[in-house]
Amino acid sequence: MKQRPKNRKTMKAHIKVYLLPVLFLICLQVSAQTIRNTNVKTTTKSVAKSNTQTNKKVQTFSKKVPSSKVTYKTKQKKVASVRNVPNKTKISYQGQNYYYANNRYYTQSRGSYIVIAPKVGFKIKTLPSNYVRVNYNTYNYYNAQGVFYVQTNNVYEVVDPEIGTLVYELPDDSEKVVIDGERYYEYANILYERVKVNDKRAYEVVGIIDME
Repeated sequence: MKQRPKNRKTMKAHIKVYLLPVLFLICLQVSAQTIRNTNVKTTTKSVAKSNTQTNKKVQTFSKKVPSSKVTYKTKQKKVASVRNVPNKTKISYQGQNYYYANNRYYTQSRGSYIVIAPKVGFKIKTLPSNYVRVNYNTYNYYNAQGVFYVQTNNVYEVVDPEIGTLVYELPDDSEKVVIDGERYYEYANILYERVKVNDKRAYEVVGIIDME
């Protein structure tokens, strides 16, 4: 009967010996888990910030930009004109005569032929030979000398490109313009902003000038 108190004391001592390491290990696991969670949150925030910087887009407008907001850098518009256009083909659209030759369209004025971009809706059966395919989202464009076409049935129709469409060259007679203090490029009433794509210079469509 006298041994029972001694055994109880021994059991309590053994329990303390076993419990202390277990509690210590639990504390270590909780601390490690807290550190891992903190690191995961920090890493996630860093990646999100990095993605935001990478995906930063150029300024775009709501499709149409009033012509009153557009200021041209040069006082006079660049005009390419010639006295004669050999082997030209005459095409009429909405009361206006176009003359096509050398992959360009001309209009006649005061005895000269002036290079002009055909209006939206203008249709031809054969594309100019210098066209380039341009794909954007679900759109397949044909770009020839700054003019965008889409194929409709058996003809090619001039259209305004979607905002975000990229090209890698602009016509020589494109113009530099300023809108709200920012510089852009314009050709055939299409506004472009110069950007870099894979370290290569490109031009992104950011708006269309509304001439009305």
